[in-house]
Amino acid sequence: MLYKSRSKSSELNTLEILNYRMDLSNKNKQHYFNLKKGYEGEVIFDLLTERLDCDCLILNDLLLEVNNTSFQIDSLLIIQGKIYFYEVKNYEGDFYYEADRFYKKPKYEVVNPFTQLTRTESLLRQLLTSLGYSLQINSFLVFIHPNFNLYQAPLNAPIIFPNQIKAYLNNLNSKPSKLTERHMELAAQLFSLHKNDSPYTQIPTYDYDRLRKGIICPQCQSFSMLVIKQKCICHNCEYQEPKSNAVLSSIREFQVLFPNEKISTNIIYEWCKEMVSKKSIRRILSNHFETVGVRQWTYYKEK
Repeated sequence: MLYKSRSKSSELNTLEILNYRMDLSNKNKQHYFNLKKGYEGEVIFDLLTERLDCDCLILNDLLLEVNNTSFQIDSLLIIQGKIYFYEVKNYEGDFYYEADRFYKKPKYEVVNPFTQLTRTESLLRQLLTSLGYSLQINSFLVFIHPNFNLYQAPLNAPIIFPNQIKAYLNNLNSKPSKLTERHMELAAQLFSLHKNDSPYTQIPTYDYDRLRKGIICPQCQSFSMLVIKQKCICHNCEYQEPKSNAVLSSIREFQVLFPNEKISTNIIYEWCKEMVSKKSIRRILSNHFETVGVRQWTYYKEK
């Protein structure tokens, strides 16, 4: 049973919007692409684990803390007497392991995922002990991309390769399991301890006046949307959506980037590059948000 679903982190959401609305540095752009690819790999693994019909609890994307140290778990399964957790990597290409180091060919060293896995397992064990649990922990590295190869992998390493995932999950599904109230309590505790914001985010400084204004096409991510009556149509890819949906998406972007700013008709009119009339924006805001104040002091907040 899925107990905690996955969603894009605020860091990824912010970088995704900034990637279209400003020129990110090469470093920030690479960081964004890495986050995006990692998230896509985790979602693929989620779709596979959600098919499990054995008696288990699935918690995705946990950010936890123990002894003032934060750690993240991509996917965690609670099964009778055991906990399984997975570090999902969406690496693509040829890699090799040598002298306790992890490389992408020809010889580009990357962070050793085995070290990361060991650290996470140790911190999880400490957390469980502090909560009064002594369940067996089984940790695995899952390489999700079909075009991944690892040479010289350590013997008996806790690795699940792309062509092994289906068989592994089938085997896990066949294991007898019966959850108790104690397991449900553990899932609830882990959920309650989850932190929404990571202390290690890397978001560049940005300024409203320097961001590109306009409505972004959700399909091709261009600024080629044209407003035609009650629709927005992309001149680049011909994608269509109701005007209200396009404006709401733009509002959500503004909220992500400027969570402390008040939402007004004028600011959204400018944010959409004056493509939609103030009358239409006012109506959309009134239909989806709570109106506060009157006349020029009017602004909108979540209902």
